[in-house]
Amino acid sequence: MIDPTPLRRPSLLERAATVYDFDAAFRARGADARPIPADAVTEPFPPTTAPDVVAPVAEVVPKLCARPDLQNVVTIDPARFADQGLLTPGAPVNALAEEFRLIKRQLLLTARTVAASHGPRARAILVGSANAHEGKTYCAINLALSLAAEREIEVVLVDADVAKPDVLVRLGLEDRPGLLDVLADPSAQIEDYIVRTNVPQLSLLPAGTRSNQDTELLASARTPELLDALLAADPRRIIVFDSPPALAASPAATLALHVGQIMLVVRADRTSESDLREAVALLDGCEQIQLVLNAVAHAPNGRRFGSYYGMEDA
Repeated sequence: MIDPTPLRRPSLLERAATVYDFDAAFRARGADARPIPADAVTEPFPPTTAPDVVAPVAEVVPKLCARPDLQNVVTIDPARFADQGLLTPGAPVNALAEEFRLIKRQLLLTARTVAASHGPRARAILVGSANAHEGKTYCAINLALSLAAEREIEVVLVDADVAKPDVLVRLGLEDRPGLLDVLADPSAQIEDYIVRTNVPQLSLLPAGTRSNQDTELLASARTPELLDALLAADPRRIIVFDSPPALAASPAATLALHVGQIMLVVRADRTSESDLREAVALLDGCEQIQLVLNAVAHAPNGRRFGSYYGMEDA
């Protein structure tokens, strides 16, 4: 049972206990899987409407293009964020931004907590889900954007869903060499494949060129070597992996062995209790699993950041 002690306001996961028996899944796993203590992400997947509060493109562009080395970075069209229902860098704070602020705070706190036992890999976060179409890529991109807004953090968003990569597509960027290419070439340097963007402090590592050996490449000893190299290159760097769905592709369980924590996206109207339990069991290579409940219908009297930011009608 969830501890009723009122240390904080109940999260949506706790309020959803009557729908999902999360405790049963965690007991079956035998590890410390627990919900992120924040209201869950409420945008649909895929998003059907743009955020209600978005700065005009003319106001956002100067902030995005403030990097002095702009000629060496790829440019993400600011309108793309609104089109995809994503956080817009430089835009006024809205409900979605606050929700991801709370989520990232818990993840950053956990990273500090496990640093003693995991070392630099405490700064590696895997974002996954039990099945496809539950919002993991949407949440991974928004988490990376929210983390990049921090003053002392550099973020690398890795598209590790190599079978169906979607990060670059959502950001309107062309495909290019990436993770699979550097895994396949022992002489390749991982930093050469990092794609810097016009969003300050945000870089990407594309999935790369597919082959028939993708799963074996991800399961090779070179994967943790490359992860360690990425983390060692910059002590401010946080790595966010967009993982394949745990029940659809084996690389998710492999990647779970190498990260400090997992953010598991649970779609309220789709993820079954049995699928959640099985996904948690498959990802038990990582001791720290936290949950985000996605696509939740807010209760009439529930907490809603929109009321604070003047978006009651949003």
